[in-house]
Amino acid sequence: MRNCSVTIAREYGSGGRLIGKHLADRLGISFYDRELIAIAARESGLDEDYVSSIEQRKTPGGLYGFFMAGGELPIHEQVFIAQSNAIRDLAERGSCVFIGRCADYALSEMDNCIRVFIHAPLEFRVKIVRDEYHEGVDDTESFIRKQDKCRASYYDFFTQRRWGRAQNYNLCLDSSIGIPASVRLLEKFVEEFTDGNR
Repeated sequence: MRNCSVTIAREYGSGGRLIGKHLADRLGISFYDRELIAIAARESGLDEDYVSSIEQRKTPGGLYGFFMAGGELPIHEQVFIAQSNAIRDLAERGSCVFIGRCADYALSEMDNCIRVFIHAPLEFRVKIVRDEYHEGVDDTESFIRKQDKCRASYYDFFTQRRWGRAQNYNLCLDSSIGIPASVRLLEKFVEEFTDGNR
């Protein structure tokens, strides 16, 4: 298998992180999720806990406005840039699976990148959140919708693209077929992508 990176964007509760971890294990390649927080903290010189607390916040404005004004970038944008740089650096070193953090956008110029979006019906995600994530919330459905809204807002703000839009990905996968089946399907897709005639 030639060098390849897999980016996984996912609806909250779809099991995307579990699928990505199992996929990386089966392929014998590196897996990055929250590890990118530590890397971004080192890159930006910020405290790791602080980076974790702000990494998915956004504020009005944008990168270009701050550059043109000649001012210093806001902290959340510094963190985004540090994470994006880390993602590109890790992808150049070898095959990886990246969870979230706009990795598909960070690697948008790489031909050897598979961009995946994982979604599932709400009832399936409610079960995952309760059984796998053990979130102690009163209204699980509202909690899931809020998490999705935050992810969409973060992605849309930094990429100027629409989160979950099929055209941004090589594959959109409904994980309600089951976590093991989703992993097998993705593994086969990666094999075809890396070994097939493209």
